[in-house]
Amino acid sequence: MNFPIPKSSQLKILFFLLIAITAIAGSFLLDDPASKLLKALNHEHWKHKPVAELLSRYGDWPELMMLGGIGFLVAWRLRNVRWQRMILAAMIASTLAGMTVNLSRLTTGRTRPRAVAEQGWYGLKNGEKWLIGQADFNSFPSGHTATAIGFAGVFLFAAPEWGLLAIIVAAAIAISRILLGAHHPSDVITASTVALGIAWLVWEFLGRRGRVDGAIRYPKISIKRERSSVS
Repeated sequence: MNFPIPKSSQLKILFFLLIAITAIAGSFLLDDPASKLLKALNHEHWKHKPVAELLSRYGDWPELMMLGGIGFLVAWRLRNVRWQRMILAAMIASTLAGMTVNLSRLTTGRTRPRAVAEQGWYGLKNGEKWLIGQADFNSFPSGHTATAIGFAGVFLFAAPEWGLLAIIVAAAIAISRILLGAHHPSDVITASTVALGIAWLVWEFLGRRGRVDGAIRYPKISIKRERSSVS
């Protein structure tokens, strides 16, 4: 399937990449001050934070997919095609953003702020010990943040009046990860930029153009198109 990129979209992508690179590079300057501030506020311990824990618990991928599924069924029942497309695109963007970030963070070996080990970037191994799947060494970037921002980002681009509220909730989830000592600011900002980029691409090339629900709405036509493109 061909996805031509208009020149206007190419300029948007280049501008976003410039902003993203600047934001990610600058975010590392926040890590040390944020860590010192949080440790001072917590008296060198990561205290129990009910609100942050609630946001973190219910702002992850399974809960977002459940919310999206319910929303899609409501939109389908109301025959609101636009909202069906937005919700499907949001679910796809959230999944892709989460997968992209989670695959990358397995290899960085960055310690979480609350980790007992000395802070640093250990890569795939610490001595003879493999760090893939070791939670304390899988901090960068933030998976929670990527899935939440990816989901909300589609609404920000597709329906800004609703997207602003969605982004505020997603940002609260991201901040909760910092407050809980699960991630550094750079983990969260990097994941956010990646997720926003994926959200824009999914909405621009799948959601807005109606491709995201084509196979559901017109299954026979979609199959014929796929066969003709293969032949």
